[in-house]
Amino acid sequence: MVLQRTTVICVISAVVGVALGLFIGYFSRPAPTAPIYPTENPTISKLLMDEMKADNIMNNLNTLTSRPHIAGREQEEIVLVDWIKQQWTEAGIDSIVVHPYEVLLSYPKQNDSNYVSIKLANGTEIEQSQRKELVIDEEQNDPNVVDPFNAYSPPGEPEGELVYVNYATIEDFIALNRTHNISTVDKICISRYGSIFRGDKAIHAELYGCIGLILYSDPLDYTVPWSEVYPKDWFLPPTGAQRGSLLVDDGDPRTPNYPSISSAWHKSDSSLTLPKIPITPIGYIDAIKYLSKIGGPEVPTAWKGGMNITYRFGPGFAGDHVNSSMKMSVKTTNQVATIRNVIGYIRGGVEPDRYVLLGNHRDAWVFGAIDPSSGTATLMEIVRGFGAMLKRGWRPRRTLVFCSWGAEEYGLIGSTEWVEELQKELRARAVAYLNVDIAVEGNYSLAVDGVASLSQAVFDAAKSVPNPNPSEVSSGRPTLYDTWKFRFPASVGDKPSYHGLSSGSDYTAFLQIIGISSVDLRYTYDESIGLASYPVYHSVYETFELVENLVDPGFKIHLAMTQVWAELARKLADVLILPVDCRLYASDLAQKRDVLYQQYGSKMETHGIEFSQLNDSILIFTTSANSIHERIASIDSTNAYETRMINDQLMQLERAFIDQNPLPGRVSYRHVISAPNQHDTYGSTAFPAVVDAMFDIDNDPDQAGRWDEVRRQYSILVFHILSAAATLNPTVPTT
Repeated sequence: MVLQRTTVICVISAVVGVALGLFIGYFSRPAPTAPIYPTENPTISKLLMDEMKADNIMNNLNTLTSRPHIAGREQEEIVLVDWIKQQWTEAGIDSIVVHPYEVLLSYPKQNDSNYVSIKLANGTEIEQSQRKELVIDEEQNDPNVVDPFNAYSPPGEPEGELVYVNYATIEDFIALNRTHNISTVDKICISRYGSIFRGDKAIHAELYGCIGLILYSDPLDYTVPWSEVYPKDWFLPPTGAQRGSLLVDDGDPRTPNYPSISSAWHKSDSSLTLPKIPITPIGYIDAIKYLSKIGGPEVPTAWKGGMNITYRFGPGFAGDHVNSSMKMSVKTTNQVATIRNVIGYIRGGVEPDRYVLLGNHRDAWVFGAIDPSSGTATLMEIVRGFGAMLKRGWRPRRTLVFCSWGAEEYGLIGSTEWVEELQKELRARAVAYLNVDIAVEGNYSLAVDGVASLSQAVFDAAKSVPNPNPSEVSSGRPTLYDTWKFRFPASVGDKPSYHGLSSGSDYTAFLQIIGISSVDLRYTYDESIGLASYPVYHSVYETFELVENLVDPGFKIHLAMTQVWAELARKLADVLILPVDCRLYASDLAQKRDVLYQQYGSKMETHGIEFSQLNDSILIFTTSANSIHERIASIDSTNAYETRMINDQLMQLERAFIDQNPLPGRVSYRHVISAPNQHDTYGSTAFPAVVDAMFDIDNDPDQAGRWDEVRRQYSILVFHILSAAATLNPTVPTT
């Protein structure tokens, strides 16, 4: 028994000794070093750029625009989805996943489509607007071309006096009512496109009592006096009409905040947040018929368009038509359809759980040669280029994710549903989202919007891309960056203009819902000529021939856009420490603070709101930003734990500005630093909740309530800046 007991004790002692040794050895071991793997191979950058070919992009665009491909229809959801899958498979990327969603879309009644007319006192209709755009090129004579309409307009046939409301901004309606004493209640309003998102025009028209809204493209905003129109030049012909969605809240309107998957609960039709008055677009060949006959006082100079008429407010017609009324006939209907996102992956070799995402939407209102197919054509070449690098033996440090979105035109639906479905995964893994909606909408200069912390990374990528314009090179501007800085100089500093993001494209859900650092790139036209957008926007005339002959002959600009987009993605996917500069974010916060103070500072301070609180929070953030970059400068690059920790802090910075509650009145927006203006989805606003609370505050009868809301939103803003500063601090606070 003694022998047995001794043996047992010895065995136990040996086991404990071994375990203790392992325990001590584990916790006393040095931090693991990063794998023997190139953190960034500069040769890959040149190889990747040289791999891109303009002819491939041209051929991609030709394929994409061969037929109309509106969301929810076969050409878009079957033919192009299959083509993309085939091309990406041949490129050799690691995996491809298709995400389908059942969502609410909208279409006109194709053989009995929308129109407007003048209705005489005897009931006769005259001056009926065209229901289709004039066929100029034979390719436009395609039965799949959807007639001009505004998605999600309810059907209806209202009749009433006509009132001209300029751009239908909230300021325009306020001026009509307060300055000119003209009521829009029970009137049909006519607004020119431009200035703000069409969906916001619809909201304003409803708010001010209109019973219908007609939208038209004024030649002042879509042509120039010194040039001809399409097909001789790229400007909008009189028959061109702009299609477009009226949806303001992003994603499937039946499932706000949640994905429209098979298990989803859907709102009833009666509870959907959709327009309640009929709305339809027309060309200026028709608009002149109605505006030339309108009565009432003459409008101020700023409200005058480019047609050779006297612009008047109304209401109603004058002269021979004083007893006539405006009539609308809208037959647009909503229906559920399947849309598809195509997502491709190149797995990261070191950090496969960190995603760098590149995205472009695929659907178009008609042929979509500029919007979005110029972007899709470049994305396809990027995937092929990265696939070629894989075949050479290269693999990125982090995972590259390529996203072809469905139904963006209807309200960013495909990207929003995907973000809502995968938001937990994306919050944990997404490094950045790089968006190109339209790659080339002009031949003037690169233009980029994005979060401030990525601006230097964008500048560096642009500096590495050769200038596609020989005349610019001969003028001493050899790179994309040089022309960008020359054409669009920043108001402060020797750098290009780089603005914050608002909404209007697929970066919105990434930035506004889950706080993913985002960038939006495009090559644009000369804004000084006064265009509201590129001229043939969302019309039947946006064809392959337009791009090939007038916008980018030779596709050299498309190639440059492909290269800058790919290089930015490669750098984010390959460098050891993410190129996220928190100090630039601090400077941006200070600039936004200055703008807020200039606009509202004195008024806010007279109501007891201390700007010192905002100043102090930005100072604390600035200190934290400087501190983390000092740590980065002295980092042990062989310590995988340390590099991962720093990168996680950089990646999480943007998340810190997302509030747990949506911005007031906007279910899809949670970012407290930058979001669209409440009255303009396309316009970026700094500190949006505070600015919204201040809007027209003097005319609110509930002064106490409004100022209390300003104080509440101001406190939320300060809280988030302090919280963001904390995310940049070391893991253990120092005393």
